[in-house]
Amino acid sequence: MVVGDASLDIDTLVIGAGPGGYVAAIRAAQLGQSVLCVDKATVGGVCLNVGCIPSKALISAAHQYEAASHGEAFGITVGDVKVDWSKVQEFKNGVTKKLTGGVASLLKANKVEYFNGEVMFINQNEARVFNDQEAPRYRFKNCIIATGSRPIELKAFPYGGRILSSTEALSLPEIPKSLVVIGGGYIGIELGQMYSKFGTKVTIVEGSDAIMPGFDKDMSNLVAKKLKAKDVTIVTGAQAKSAAQTADNVTVTYAVGDKEETVTADYLLVTVGRRPNTDGELGLDLINVEMTDRGLIKVDHQGRTNIPHIFAIGDIVPGAALAHKAMYEGRVAAEAISGLPSVVDYKCIPAVAFSDPECASVGYSEKEAKEKGHNVKAGKFPFAANGRALSLNGAEGFVKIVSDADNGLVLGAQIVGIEASNMIAEIGLAIEMGATLEDIALTIHAHPTLGEIVLDAAEVALGHPIHTFVK
Repeated sequence: MVVGDASLDIDTLVIGAGPGGYVAAIRAAQLGQSVLCVDKATVGGVCLNVGCIPSKALISAAHQYEAASHGEAFGITVGDVKVDWSKVQEFKNGVTKKLTGGVASLLKANKVEYFNGEVMFINQNEARVFNDQEAPRYRFKNCIIATGSRPIELKAFPYGGRILSSTEALSLPEIPKSLVVIGGGYIGIELGQMYSKFGTKVTIVEGSDAIMPGFDKDMSNLVAKKLKAKDVTIVTGAQAKSAAQTADNVTVTYAVGDKEETVTADYLLVTVGRRPNTDGELGLDLINVEMTDRGLIKVDHQGRTNIPHIFAIGDIVPGAALAHKAMYEGRVAAEAISGLPSVVDYKCIPAVAFSDPECASVGYSEKEAKEKGHNVKAGKFPFAANGRALSLNGAEGFVKIVSDADNGLVLGAQIVGIEASNMIAEIGLAIEMGATLEDIALTIHAHPTLGEIVLDAAEVALGHPIHTFVK
């Protein structure tokens, strides 16, 4: 492949084939660039292989099991419902395989060259890519770094044995009888709640005063209520201290105030955040890429680092570690390289937790809108007053729309309830296009659908709701 050690020329080198990397590579190729995409793992990154997709497959399976076991509300009783965990895992793996295979096909169809291996910068314009078989050297005009992140490992709770990261928690050989989760953020809640639906006794230990601290308390409180109904123990304001493993279980010690407690379970899952993959042998220090004290790469409004032709996107740059944020940034970086006037604008990046009920938000909360100087008007409408929600036995939750009272502009929304993850997109579009409450209220929403709750919330904010009474 290489004569001597001469460098091969490429327009754009993309390091990482996760959601940000593969999107950047494809978009760059669409814009006429010759692209090399490199990843040491399977295409799709953490999201498709050991994150978003496999976790949602397991969550969907847990919902199916719960529905089959508890259909009394619909007048349906099923006896002796069983879980074949190996087939659940087979389903999860099948979903992952289809998607990663699809991404590989898309890269090929867009004429993106893919190399399964690692990268080390030689200088600001050259890098060596290598695996066990070969180590070609490339000269690039532009580079997009999209190396993603990994679970934070706490010194007191090193991964291994019965102490798990989110990666290992997705592929346990059996449904555990008991599980302790350190960290009540969205990953810990999603996986803990999933296992609780399969019958695992779950204990969640969270340092702040409420679970899911990234969402409004009136949203997380509904999730906490559902968890407690499944006999999940939630301990807030707690500091995890230590863990002691045996061949059969792990005992966790934590403190609430001055009082220490212990809990023993089959496994301990630690979900306290993610660390950017910028500290390996990539050689960022060699080429003098500027970074923050948290190991994140400093970038401008187009994802450009202090080195003009080198860009960074996704979990390794400031902001939320979200797959859809990485995808968005990947498009912007690829277009910026091609001379298009694309820039990042984070006001419409939604946050979603696939808890039960689901939580989703976009734009400003009431508090944030007020802090930004807006004269805020909010409208809130419950799922319990919606026909489709009731027919789905999903009466828990609400839609809250935040607007500017002076001009009616939609500033944000918070949705908690069934299908919140799908419903939030309408509000994101409304914010992006500068829509008003009246624009939403005048849009005919199909009946009976959950989307009508968005319309009803807009009418509440406008002061003339049809399906509720406001004094």
